[in-house]
Amino acid sequence: MENNPEYEVDERDIEYQRIAGKPWSVRIYRPKGAGPFPTIIDVHGGAWHNGDRTSNAGVDRALAARGVLVAAVDFRQPPEAGYPASMCDINLATRWLKAHAAEFNGMTSVGAFGNSSGGHQVVLSALRPRHGAYAALRLATPAEFDARLAYVIAAWPVICPLYRFRYANEINNQEHIKAHIEFWGTEAAMSEGSPQTILDSDEQVELPPLFMGLKANDKNHPLPMQERFIASYRKRGGAIEAHTFEGLPEHRMVPSPDKPETMRFMDLVTAFIRRHSA
Repeated sequence: MENNPEYEVDERDIEYQRIAGKPWSVRIYRPKGAGPFPTIIDVHGGAWHNGDRTSNAGVDRALAARGVLVAAVDFRQPPEAGYPASMCDINLATRWLKAHAAEFNGMTSVGAFGNSSGGHQVVLSALRPRHGAYAALRLATPAEFDARLAYVIAAWPVICPLYRFRYANEINNQEHIKAHIEFWGTEAAMSEGSPQTILDSDEQVELPPLFMGLKANDKNHPLPMQERFIASYRKRGGAIEAHTFEGLPEHRMVPSPDKPETMRFMDLVTAFIRRHSA
């Protein structure tokens, strides 16, 4: 696949909702062209309580340069709000993007990209697009859209929060322990919002095509946690492909030819998006 940029990219911030008078925004990365372009929502990582819509700017700009319309979303985080507030915001932003995609030469068939805790949240949103607690916010623009996702890219996701919380306790990772407690509050909530727990139950879920990017020797996202989820997704009938990468940063990755693994990641992700875009 050609690594050179194909499109110039226009960036702008747009408000998609207000909560208690505070505006919440998406940053649109729009390829300058006629389209219609494959369209994704980007949910940043940061242990559910760090980062903002600019956190994945390197990846988002690279995708837009390859002809993908990206909407990177801000959402509520602790101390402002814990689970499930961010899921409500992501659900609303997905519906907002579908309603407005044509304005940016995008498609109403929307996928998602998320890394680390953002990877957890895009998978959870994909499994439960019409969940009552997540779909509680009203879309201001009248539209017949739900938050179903056509496909998902989850980069080294915290795919089972309860597993990772107990792992953090085992290795005494106080930063992760604190982050889990701030966002989730209880182990019961971690279990209820865990894609692994959901797949292990008899809950009816959506199973869009899923790309999982894993990092070799990842100490923050244990491989047994990821392997169990991959097996469970396939067992439930979902299509999932997994790729392992060497030396990728957890956050704020900037794809560059002098870092071949970042380019391999971009090539595989771009190909996945193109295959699954209507």
